[in-house]
Amino acid sequence: MNRITPQPVKLFVGMLSQDESLLNQIEETLQRIFGRVDMASPVWQWEHTKYYSKEMGTGLKRKFIFFQKLINPETVSGIKLKTIELEKQFLNENGGRRINLDPGYIDAAKVVLVSTKDFSHRIYLGNGIYGEVTLIYSGNNYQILPYTYPDFRTEEYFEIFRKAREIYKKTKDDQSHRSAL
Repeated sequence: MNRITPQPVKLFVGMLSQDESLLNQIEETLQRIFGRVDMASPVWQWEHTKYYSKEMGTGLKRKFIFFQKLINPETVSGIKLKTIELEKQFLNENGGRRINLDPGYIDAAKVVLVSTKDFSHRIYLGNGIYGEVTLIYSGNNYQILPYTYPDFRTEEYFEIFRKAREIYKKTKDDQSHRSAL
């Protein structure tokens, strides 16, 4: 039986921390691990839920970074495990995380997030990691789903993911063109 290779996807990591300098430090570390970042969001104030406030405090900031090199989507569970190990290197005095790292990927049709937490809309990917389609691209924009996180419902996120999607499509087209030569 022939195995079908999935289309490559664009890796991103969402970072959440009180400390903007830590966001920058982790971005450099992630580039050493996953390669060059070709796009980044602004740093936004993040006040969408209180989910992280007990562990990480208030005044959280969010930043997304997108990597130039496309990946095989099968590797995303291993990438999540690497980001968990990185989070553990930056714990606060109470043993909580100082930074939350949420890897995922985009392709032309969707935004996928990965998590260690199972839920009805998530599928098991392996290694204790679950995946969920968070946004779908339809009708020239991203569309939310009933379980889409509040921050992923914002126009700011739609805009940054639309830009990343365009870069992804160009990169994928360029790679396809080169491999056809």
